[in-house]
Amino acid sequence: MTNVQVSSAPASGMRDLAPAEVAIRDWATSVIMKTYREFGFTRIETPVMENIGLLRRGEGGENLSLIFEVLKRGEKLEKELASASCKKENLADLGLRFDLTVPLVRFYANNQNVLPTPLKAIQMGPVFRAESPGPTRFRQFTQCDIDVIGMKSELVEMELLQATSQALLELGFKDFTVRINDRRILSELARSFGFAEDKQETVFIALDKLDKVGVAGVQKELESHGHSSEAVTKMVAFLGNLSTTDSALDARKNQLPESIDPEVWQALVNVVTAVSDVAKSRYNVVFDPTLVRGMGYYTGQIFEISCPGYSSSVAGGGRYDKMVGKFTGREVPACGFSIGFERIVSILLSENFKPPVETQKVALIFEADRDNLVDVLKKADQLRNSGHSVCVLTRKKDFRKQLDNLVSQNFNSFASYKGADLDPEIKLLTKSE
Repeated sequence: MTNVQVSSAPASGMRDLAPAEVAIRDWATSVIMKTYREFGFTRIETPVMENIGLLRRGEGGENLSLIFEVLKRGEKLEKELASASCKKENLADLGLRFDLTVPLVRFYANNQNVLPTPLKAIQMGPVFRAESPGPTRFRQFTQCDIDVIGMKSELVEMELLQATSQALLELGFKDFTVRINDRRILSELARSFGFAEDKQETVFIALDKLDKVGVAGVQKELESHGHSSEAVTKMVAFLGNLSTTDSALDARKNQLPESIDPEVWQALVNVVTAVSDVAKSRYNVVFDPTLVRGMGYYTGQIFEISCPGYSSSVAGGGRYDKMVGKFTGREVPACGFSIGFERIVSILLSENFKPPVETQKVALIFEADRDNLVDVLKKADQLRNSGHSVCVLTRKKDFRKQLDNLVSQNFNSFASYKGADLDPEIKLLTKSE
């Protein structure tokens, strides 16, 4: 039998998570969950694997090219491979979910008879995308979503924005900016500038890169897609004017085409005004007509949250009223917001954040050669029954270093069993100088 050398590193694009990071993730999860439940949301779960036909339906935008597809198995795969008309797209029957929205809509269609109206759902779990791996780009990552299905009122947008902003505040984020737009405003902008309606999606994809490539980069990409020079010129002029004028709602309205639907505009004004009032200057709320969001399933208002000092958004979402109807055969309004959980955690890690320890974390340390350990286990049980978190450890030769390591692991007290002492004193842990 040949010995094959196997690397101990995780698969490309995957990662191991050490205790310190997991502690932050667990804390952040508990804060977000608690906040969302206070707004009346309840948690559901969907499988990480879905039928490939569902994932390929077309609502995933650029993510459709990043699906991890799962091959058919056994006789089904052999039959497909043996077929004279075998095609690559027919080899897979399942795929890993690339977001939580598509599975949620499938879940709602499958369970609508037993679900409340509206459904206010929390989802949190891993998603998978066949990305090219990079320092901050992974093939498995966690998403955290809240969605409301079955309610048309703009109260939904207001509550989603308020709940997500409150969660960020509870996590310690300050002075962030909530940016709001509407896909219908984007579509009317593109139409009024002269972009062909069947090519609007390429306009939005280019515009979505504005923060990264600037106006010149957007212009170059629009030209590469063969759009008319007149339409591109109008778009470039519009983008240039945005950077030099007031961002107040009235000023922004004057820059938009007169053909913008008044009801669409008034609904956006209502949301911006209401959320700004609730914010009480703790965060900013602005209308940003260049905001796009990448998914193709958005139909109405869309939003993102950005933090000062960080180029990427920390949350995003929007309304997707047409998506549920493709499964149910009837139109069902839907809107959702997703916190960029991985981005939140990376920011907390970069700031050396330590999650608060809610209970006393005690280390019971005993001599390795101690004959009777019953008293140690009884002491640990006694402390746990009184609400403490207890870890039983053997004493190391370098005891001071051992205590320092415990401090770095968020232990705040210890007791050392030595000699005949059967009930040692619980002492506070401090880092040695």
